[in-house]
Amino acid sequence: MSEKTSDKITCHVLDTGTGQPARGIRVKLEGGFHPLKTFESQTDDDGRIKIWLPYSEAHSSGEVPVYTLDDVLGDVEDGKPARWTLRFDTAGYFGEQNTFFPEVSVAFTMKDKGQKYHVPLLLSPYSYTTYRGS
Repeated sequence: MSEKTSDKITCHVLDTGTGQPARGIRVKLEGGFHPLKTFESQTDDDGRIKIWLPYSEAHSSGEVPVYTLDDVLGDVEDGKPARWTLRFDTAGYFGEQNTFFPEVSVAFTMKDKGQKYHVPLLLSPYSYTTYRGS
C-alpha cells in the first residue's frame, strides 16, 4: 500500500524578496461543491502545501471535522466547474505593517477531478503573481 504524498490541490509560495521559499504561511482553501467545508494548512520548509486539513474555527467547540479533500472532491462531476479560493495570510508572514497585501486570494476553477491543480505564488511585500503550475 502506497502512502499518499499530496492532495489534488497543492500550492507553492516563493518569497521573491529573499529568493527563498516562504515558510510558515497559513493558507485556507475554500469552495468547491461544499462551501461550508473549508481546509487549511501551513507552508512547509520548501514553501509548499501538499496536504490539507479540515478547518476548525479558533473559538468553535464540539466535534472536530473529519472530512478530507478527497471526500469533498468525490462529489465533483467531471466537466462541471467548481470554484475554489486559496487565501494566503501574507500579513502573518511579513507582519501587518510590512506589506501592502495583508491577504492574497487566488480563485480558480476545477473542471476535472482526475487532474492535479497546483497554484504557485511568487510573493513580495508589495506585489505578487500566480499561475497554473504542473
